Amino acid sequence: MSENNKHNAPRGRGRPSKSGRSLSETKQALIQSGLAYFTEFGFSSSGIEQVLKQAGVPKGSFYYYFESKEAFGLAVIDSYNRFFANKLDTHLLNDKVLPLQRLNNFVQDAKEGMSRYNFQRGCLIGNLEREITLLSESYHQALNKVYAQWQKKVEQCLALALEQNLIRATVNCESVAIFFWIGWEGAVSRSKLVKNTSPMDNFIENFFSLIS
Repeated sequence: MSENNKHNAPRGRGRPSKSGRSLSETKQALIQSGLAYFTEFGFSSSGIEQVLKQAGVPKGSFYYYFESKEAFGLAVIDSYNRFFANKLDTHLLNDKVLPLQRLNNFVQDAKEGMSRYNFQRGCLIGNLEREITLLSESYHQALNKVYAQWQKKVEQCLALALEQNLIRATVNCESVAIFFWIGWEGAVSRSKLVKNTSPMDNFIENFFSLIS
């Protein structure tokens, strides 16, 4: 077998999709389908059939692209994290506005996203956290790693606000950044329940009042 044929050969069970897409394109289509489905319906109780149907991939082809549902879920987490980390950087590293306004701009962006999908979708990471007792240790590690990254980004934004005397001098930026994500994920979940942004509005208003 030539090196080129080896590169294109299946890496697992099943057969490749006949959609005409490349392996990487089909994997990305599956990941995008998983992102949409799992943010709305959760992961543990979901079968893979709906994800495959949305991506236009035959059921028998799944294991050609992913070794297991667990491996697929971890790939979805990684993709979501890269997307969300970029969104955070877009707002929190925007030096054209003051640090607290950057955080508020992120909140407004998130509210618009929730409204756009009629409060059916929330945060994939928050959704998975609520299912944690049903997930394997690999998911525990992945979620902890994601939260650590997000917390560091908020901590750095708060540290800049502290340096500019925009928040109380006694604020522990690391601790408050952890508190932010605990409260924010709860607010997003409650907004899905009540189908409006009032929980997110309430959280961010009180968050700013605590640190200012």
